Amino acid sequence: MAGKIDARLAELGITIPVPPVPVASYLPYVVTGNLIVVAGQVTLEDGKVKYTGRLGGDISIEDGEAATRLCARNVLSQVKAACGGDLDRVRQVVRLNAFFNSTPDFLDHPRVMNAASDMMADIFGDSGKHTRVGVGVSSLPLGVPVELDGVFEIEAN
Repeated sequence: MAGKIDARLAELGITIPVPPVPVASYLPYVVTGNLIVVAGQVTLEDGKVKYTGRLGGDISIEDGEAATRLCARNVLSQVKAACGGDLDRVRQVVRLNAFFNSTPDFLDHPRVMNAASDMMADIFGDSGKHTRVGVGVSSLPLGVPVELDGVFEIEAN
């Protein structure tokens, strides 16, 4: 039986993918106490990089937003795995951190970051509202435009 969050995802037309496999030597998430700390997720879809480039350069704001939403879906895939498939265990999205591969003159980080923030609020309601950091960097792994990580509070088993 699908839970409340699965029903909300279906209503929103959001599909949570199979969790991407790490591309280096790290864990995709760690559960400590009632927190899940998710490692940085990039623009992987079906095992392949979907978006590459730099915001303010060859990536439009709209494509940056789409790339950020993809990263958010990948973050949620790791949270779902950590929760044994039950996203109803999420009590609070605590923090999201985004790194944007961007040109030095790019200043719309908050707008692009809103793609992930708004998605979390749409899915989890008030529990999806969180603290965040979104910063520009000179490069990211695999040439992706966005890397997103997060911290989530969960209900104990």
